[in-house]
Amino acid sequence: MFPAFEPFAVVVSALTFLLAGFIKGVIGLGLPTVSMGLLTVIMAPVEAAALLIVPSFVTNVWQLAAGPRFGALVRRLWPMMAGVVIGTLAGKGFMQGDAADRAVVALGVVLIAYAVLGLTHFRFSVRPAFEWWLAPLIGLTTGLITAATGVFVIPAVPYLGALGLAKDDLIQALGLSFTVSTVALTAALAFGGSFQATTAGASLLALVPAILGMIVGGWVRGQVSENMFRRCFFVSLFVLGAHLASRAIF
Repeated sequence: MFPAFEPFAVVVSALTFLLAGFIKGVIGLGLPTVSMGLLTVIMAPVEAAALLIVPSFVTNVWQLAAGPRFGALVRRLWPMMAGVVIGTLAGKGFMQGDAADRAVVALGVVLIAYAVLGLTHFRFSVRPAFEWWLAPLIGLTTGLITAATGVFVIPAVPYLGALGLAKDDLIQALGLSFTVSTVALTAALAFGGSFQATTAGASLLALVPAILGMIVGGWVRGQVSENMFRRCFFVSLFVLGAHLASRAIF
């Protein structure tokens, strides 16, 4: 899983998941975004996505199970979830072979877009009458971007934020979306031969620093200003995204 199991790659991966888990513990999201952004500096996107599977699945199921309205959210959001699965499976192979370099650049663009949305506090508003056709489109687009980059926040997160959900419902809806995206990405990687027994073992080990980071992040959440932390987080994502996107030029 790690490039020749080099100690440097192992240490960087462990620290990456520790940081990503910490950020998720503080603001409720960011684990796949940070993990993919940092890991693709030292390994191919498909390897980074495979390493992400277990930490992402466990932490998102944890987030999903903590909410109060699972059934109601599933009934409302299933068209979007179906689109996520279809889009992710349709895009399997986007991160492999000759497409790997383009996947890194695409990831950089996604990180920049996500950072700009976070820094500007731009908010969409979706009327309930539009959900029947917009939800599948958002899901399909999210799935295709997930297949290409391993990151499943765009446009899913802005869309869910635009539905006017209560705070607890929004956190649970994000957990639902991220869980479905993780399962779909796992299937896409498995069909492409990139998620096997050794990969699953390495991904399971990555869960340890991710959980530790979440625990520490949850404690820090009550000690510091969340708004200041979010600004620093999005600025860092913008810089990282610009670095990855610059590969298209240099």
